[in-house]
Amino acid sequence: MPFTITMPKLSPTMEEGTIVKWHKKVGDKVEAGDVLVEVATDKATVEYNALDEGYLRKVLVADGGHARVNEAIAVFSEKANESIEGYKPEGIQPVVVAKEVKETKTEAKPVVTGGAMQQPAFVPEPPLEKYHFAFPTGAPKTRVAASPLAKKLAKEKGLDLSSVKGSGPSGRVTSHDLDLAQPDQTVSFGKREAPTIAPGTFEEVPLSPMRKIIGTRLQQSKSFIPHFYVRQEVDAEAMVHAREQLKNGGLKITFNDFIVRACALALKEHPHVNSGFDSVTQSIILFKTIDIAVAVTIDAGLITPIVRHADYKNLGEISIEVKELATRAKAGKLAPEEYKGGSFTISNLGMFGISDFVAVINPPQSCILAVAGIEDCLRWKNDKPVPVVAQGKKMNLTLSVDHRVVDGSDAAKFIKTIQKYLENPAVLLV
Repeated sequence: MPFTITMPKLSPTMEEGTIVKWHKKVGDKVEAGDVLVEVATDKATVEYNALDEGYLRKVLVADGGHARVNEAIAVFSEKANESIEGYKPEGIQPVVVAKEVKETKTEAKPVVTGGAMQQPAFVPEPPLEKYHFAFPTGAPKTRVAASPLAKKLAKEKGLDLSSVKGSGPSGRVTSHDLDLAQPDQTVSFGKREAPTIAPGTFEEVPLSPMRKIIGTRLQQSKSFIPHFYVRQEVDAEAMVHAREQLKNGGLKITFNDFIVRACALALKEHPHVNSGFDSVTQSIILFKTIDIAVAVTIDAGLITPIVRHADYKNLGEISIEVKELATRAKAGKLAPEEYKGGSFTISNLGMFGISDFVAVINPPQSCILAVAGIEDCLRWKNDKPVPVVAQGKKMNLTLSVDHRVVDGSDAAKFIKTIQKYLENPAVLLV
């Protein structure tokens, strides 16, 4: 008899998935345990194995299609030649969006997202229809065939060789043709082809499941969590030297590894920062373990694999684990327990050379640390008999804090402790 395969729930927060690739074709026999389909969830791309054997008779959601959890994606039958005519797939019904074509322009209305709050409607303006590019256009100048004398005279008199038709062999410009040449306009902003599309032209790209959940959670975070920010400049010269010394010894440690280690020790000194907020029970969460999430950029969006018990691991162990987690994150191979949870998050954009930024808190955590790049600077050197100005290295840190949980004084003490460890990196090697 026919039976239905529905979109499985492949992560704790998954609400819908995208079919990346069907590994079986219509008519194929599928054994229990066979890889049936690849599904992009809100966290990763996961291979889904068939639970029962049967024959794939009909694909309801093709590659690239979306389906909510428990929505039918395929029809199977127990026998190859069994009729499926009249069979109604089980599971929740797909959402059908009615489209109305209107000739008159209507104003977009806010979208109700639940409760008393409404999401404003931000929609792009349509491309301009009546538009004329007002500046002169044309192909850029090309090399003109001219005699050596004509080139010399044109350069001396400031004449444009391309403005005259040559009378020499194969249209070559000669000195006699220069009487009709126009002044040279080479000192200009240049010419270009006219644009071929209307101003404001755009295309819309649907959000992936991961970007949908990222957008929802971060929007909720900024809307409902009272953020405040604490910034601190760190003298990074000692850390740069320490990393170079480790590299000379055959140990490849990243600056981010130093930061993870420093945060782990700082959280141990300031346990109140290793916390969160439960919005359901309206209570503060005091985490008993230091589990640091590290933001990793992947093609589908952003994911935060977690270094568990980070305070128990040395710098080398942290480095190995972060590299391994980041590699599997980019390959979409993380298990849910490797990115679900965490007590504190680090977001590092230093590798892009930026000077400063702020990060959005990852709920239910109470804090996230934004790490900028290391830059050259000038510093007073007070360790000399006479203080001098010398070249140094600096790095900016910004701590985003949930004011319901952590006060400003606690945040200030915490980030100063991180500064202490990073400016004395030998302590991080112990």
